[in-house]
Amino acid sequence: MNPSGRQGGVRIAPSILSADFARLGEEVQAAEEAGGDWIHVDVMDGHFVPNLTLGPAITEAVCRSTSLPVDVHLMIESPERYVADFIRAGAHRITVHHEACTHLHRVLEQIRELGALPGVAVNPATPVELLRDVLPFVDLVLVMTVNPGFGGQAFIPTSPGRVARVQALLEELRPGESVAVQVDGGIDAATAGAVVSAGADVLVAGSAVYGHPQGVAEGVRAIRLSAEASMGNGGEEGV
Repeated sequence: MNPSGRQGGVRIAPSILSADFARLGEEVQAAEEAGGDWIHVDVMDGHFVPNLTLGPAITEAVCRSTSLPVDVHLMIESPERYVADFIRAGAHRITVHHEACTHLHRVLEQIRELGALPGVAVNPATPVELLRDVLPFVDLVLVMTVNPGFGGQAFIPTSPGRVARVQALLEELRPGESVAVQVDGGIDAATAGAVVSAGADVLVAGSAVYGHPQGVAEGVRAIRLSAEASMGNGGEEGV
């Protein structure tokens, strides 16, 4: 068994934030054909983070382009206003930020009641211990490994320690349960091993996949090889 009781192997979630939006359907299909496990959709509102990306209509188009689970990361203020729209668009998972929710528990319940799997994200400066009271209500914890807002940023080197602390909390509060620990930001073949060794089992990668000089398939392959090497178990895949 892997750290924190996780079963199966590491999942890779290519982020379309780094894709060519003029060829978005093709880019999503390329990630699936390359062996990506989830498709990650970053939603930004220009308020919670200093960037604007996409909304439910583009998310729906992404969902139509793939058979993979679509993992929506809401980097927006008052996410409860838009959760239903993204779930109707086809999102399988919805992750909201601890820092963006006045009533976080209520938003997580809303996501589950509407038929998606709820996740909670924390920014690099937020102590992960603040998640203790909501961990019983989530299926995923997203540890940001860059400050959110833009793709292609450098990995924050203290991130593996934060992942390890999340795993310790899960071992205490959810022993033996399957709760995904996701990392997002600066993930590539050079950084994947450290976060997987710390306990991450879902790796979001944008630039390292869509910007790989040898193409999407090689980008996914390089990250997976690094992750598998750090696990030392042959890299059995899971969904």
